[in-house]
Amino acid sequence: MSAKAVNPGKNLLILHLTVFIWGFTGILGALISINAVQLVWYRVLIASITLFVYFKFSKTSLKVEKRQFLAFFFTGSIVALHWILFFQAIKVSTVSVTLVCLSSFTLFTAILEPLIKKQKLQTADIIVGLMIIFGIYLIFKFESRYTSGIILGLSAALASSLFATINSVLVQKSNPVIIGFYEITAAFFWITLYRLFDGSLLLERFSLSTSDWLYLMLLGTICTALAYVAGVAVMRTLSAFRVALVTNLEPVYGILLAFIFFGTKEAMSIGFYLGAVIILAAVFLYPRYKKYKKHD
Repeated sequence: MSAKAVNPGKNLLILHLTVFIWGFTGILGALISINAVQLVWYRVLIASITLFVYFKFSKTSLKVEKRQFLAFFFTGSIVALHWILFFQAIKVSTVSVTLVCLSSFTLFTAILEPLIKKQKLQTADIIVGLMIIFGIYLIFKFESRYTSGIILGLSAALASSLFATINSVLVQKSNPVIIGFYEITAAFFWITLYRLFDGSLLLERFSLSTSDWLYLMLLGTICTALAYVAGVAVMRTLSAFRVALVTNLEPVYGILLAFIFFGTKEAMSIGFYLGAVIILAAVFLYPRYKKYKKHD
């Protein structure tokens, strides 16, 4: 899947489609009837197999250094935790609540990245962080019935920010797609280990409903493996700024899809939408400000 074979306009369309697919994962999470741990276990199993087949057909080498493998392996545990928290948040609240809380990824990254990379915290990071915190406060205030989902969604955003920040360091020396494969496969290992300890894997009968199998196949292949490869491929020709802006549309696409699929169940209070607008405004303005300061 080479980004060089197509023009930037087509790559932008592919990126939008990829982000739209990412937004659709929340819908599938709500439609699949099994619990969050089972769901993610099947997801990473299917995605890992799909990526392995892709690498074999594309004759991509999977060789990495021992130190790199260990870094991918342990980062995979954070990836697994992120997805479990994300889908559990959907199970106990709604797709809209979870996706808006996931937008706080920007806040956590603004805090974690300077700490991990030993950089100075920027004024813009603090301002954006305060805006997002205020938006989250409004959501907590007006949607207290979804407190568990909000906490889980914020925790998922924190985990996502952590492994994304780690990957921003790892990607300097490794192929992003290779990183993705090893981290997804490692996520499968860690969840399998957890399920062996809690005994649930020994009771697994693989007797899911036809609809669950269909949704899981879509989630593992299209929404995870294919979307990941496509997302990485277009980043080779599109600027980081453009990618950041389009990626921020994920909660917007997801919330619109949630209304289409679930209707009034996704209806929220005015306070929720006010908080959501503040958070999304901060998330969209952040990369624009960064670009402005870079060229200032």
